[in-house]
Amino acid sequence: MFDRLTFLKICLFGCLSFVGHAVAWGDEPPPPPRPPAPLEPEQSVEQLTESAKKSIVVISFTGRDGRNSGLGTGFVISADGLIATNLHVIGEGRPLNVQTSDGRNFEVKSVEAFDRHVDLALIRVDATDLPALPLGDSDAIRQGQSVIVLGNPRGLKYSVVAGVISGVQEIDRKTMLQLAIPIEPGNSGGPVLDRQGRVLGVVTMKSLVTDNLGFAMPVNELKNLQEKPNPTLMARWLTIGALDPQEWTALMGGRWKQRAGRILAEGTGNGFGGRTVCLSTAPVPDAPFEIAVSVKLDNEEGAAGLAFCSDGGDKHYGFYPSGGKLRLTCFMGPDVNSWPVLADVRSEHYRPGEWNHLKVRFQPKKIECFVNGKLVIESADERLTAGRVGLAKFRNTIAEFKGFRVGKELPSDSVAPELLARLNELTAEIGARPSGGRELASRLGEQAKGSQTALRERARELDRQAAQLRQAAQSVHEQAVIEQLAGLFSRPEAEIELFRAALLVAQLDNEEVDLESYLSELDRMVRETAKELPADATDPVRLAALNKYLFSECGFHGTRGDHYDHRSNSYVNEVLDDREGLPITLSVIYIEMARKIGVNVVGVGLPSHFVVRHEPAEGPSQLIDVYERAANLSREEADAMVKANLGRPLQASDLESTTKRAMIIRMLTNLRGLAERQRDHESHVRYLDAIIALDPDSADPRVRRAIVRFMLGRRDDALADANWLLEKKPDGINLNQVEDLRQAILRGDR
Repeated sequence: MFDRLTFLKICLFGCLSFVGHAVAWGDEPPPPPRPPAPLEPEQSVEQLTESAKKSIVVISFTGRDGRNSGLGTGFVISADGLIATNLHVIGEGRPLNVQTSDGRNFEVKSVEAFDRHVDLALIRVDATDLPALPLGDSDAIRQGQSVIVLGNPRGLKYSVVAGVISGVQEIDRKTMLQLAIPIEPGNSGGPVLDRQGRVLGVVTMKSLVTDNLGFAMPVNELKNLQEKPNPTLMARWLTIGALDPQEWTALMGGRWKQRAGRILAEGTGNGFGGRTVCLSTAPVPDAPFEIAVSVKLDNEEGAAGLAFCSDGGDKHYGFYPSGGKLRLTCFMGPDVNSWPVLADVRSEHYRPGEWNHLKVRFQPKKIECFVNGKLVIESADERLTAGRVGLAKFRNTIAEFKGFRVGKELPSDSVAPELLARLNELTAEIGARPSGGRELASRLGEQAKGSQTALRERARELDRQAAQLRQAAQSVHEQAVIEQLAGLFSRPEAEIELFRAALLVAQLDNEEVDLESYLSELDRMVRETAKELPADATDPVRLAALNKYLFSECGFHGTRGDHYDHRSNSYVNEVLDDREGLPITLSVIYIEMARKIGVNVVGVGLPSHFVVRHEPAEGPSQLIDVYERAANLSREEADAMVKANLGRPLQASDLESTTKRAMIIRMLTNLRGLAERQRDHESHVRYLDAIIALDPDSADPRVRRAIVRFMLGRRDDALADANWLLEKKPDGINLNQVEDLRQAILRGDR
């Protein structure tokens, strides 16, 4: 009898006669380790500090109020103005200033490189004589090695602290140096120096467990940025995360930005009570109309929600959670004396700390306010009758918003009564009252003394039911996304929305991916690219504009180092956010943007490295490597690439254009390979389900799905796949091994 692990090995290597394409596309072997640097004499802490502090800089940024709003550390790594720091130090969408140790101030002219995975960035200032620190080799680090850290903790400029490297830790799938050194705000971005004065790491975070422990990114990650820069001009950097002015107008200070289809509001507004407002430019229908948004607060003592009937100044209504309650306020002026609170109620339908859906229905002489589909406030106030709509935030709250909508009548977000009744039939009745446990104990009376075991067993059973319900909700989501994905490919090739399909791949893993927001973001990028193109621009001129926008101005780049195994690189929405991705995800963006500006670009699935090809109406075609900043690729270079990856020469079939269906399957195959290596069986099945929905006759995914379903104990599903294989008898499959698998399923092997 076979156990499940045995069958996994047998079937993967026995059932399949070909497995080469199962490797994640785009993977490249890691570079060979660098030889250790020659030893140099050690210096004292005093000597190191004296020489190194000349290279330490203070990085600050200015808020909308003109005041200094942040402080961090950086250090010079090149005399011509190249400075290293953390990405979180420089943030996004804000102007930066650098002050050197001799008191000079420089505006940052560009962000030369950045990598969100490792929280590192290189910035450049206009200087030629800065003292640079030498970079060491983090692969040669020894546990217990003596180091110092320089920085600006809590604004105390050019401070130094000594300690040791206490270990190397894996945190969030990143290798980090563990420092036995106290780290404080302001130390971020500072160098970790060995006793020879060489940089071994960049301070990134302090420990949440103890004050005398911190973490740093290894310096070799910084070298990856230096070797493959992706320069972004500050004029373009300031647009990262910025709200589209064609859609939003921010008032009263605060910091409003957008990412991942959400709007993030932080910082204190300059209105009374920290009020800040962000108004939509969308037209507002005549009353009656409805507005809605989902909001989540970092702290329930804060307040943030909807604004409506705004005059563009101090006057508007606001409906928002505040201090755990739901409040409707009429803001009639600049201070609290002109803010009548129309209602302030607690509601069992509000979920503290979670996403909550707010909706307002505004009509003459009546305002109705809903939370999570339930009416919680009604008001007949008539002080404001019309105006703009949007979002509002108060105090020092950090608030996230998603799904803002305005219209005559918005779709209901509540569950239909018949569906709710059906769900209730399928689930056990579970009490929801906070005092339900004490009440039950009281009702048990004398029997309560012997009932603990039974009650705890019932609690475990309810936990199991809750887990099953969460699994059912996830399965419903997955099925809905896969059905949408398959529906897209029921259309002719020319009508298939490639970018939407790629977004659905991301949504398969994250149901909060807002497709429409990212589709709008891509359209905005296209408008930016094409705004200076003449109507009669040639293909080369249009592609040059696209290349300039994506790579010279916005800093899109291929993922560096050993970060291929981040699933983020396969999520096209995160590639838009982070401007970093795999060859195929970058190619999807490039193909779609080229199409929208009138240039025919198709995908070419070179083995292990996806590229694109420009196919003009007249003249020769040209291969383009989007991963390498849209470099032209000759046939000879493509041949060398295939030989390096597969050990065989380029074949004509390697250069055939790839269908959109094949591109999406390739993306899913990347994710499937990652899930397999990470032993994430649930994700593995999810990707296989999607692949099979797009290519129902493919045998390889069926074999794999049968095996993983068997590993998960889903015997009926595994048996269905095994029976399909034995009935269809596809080429390239070892049917004897499939029959062995089928028999093991029928026997109930474990």
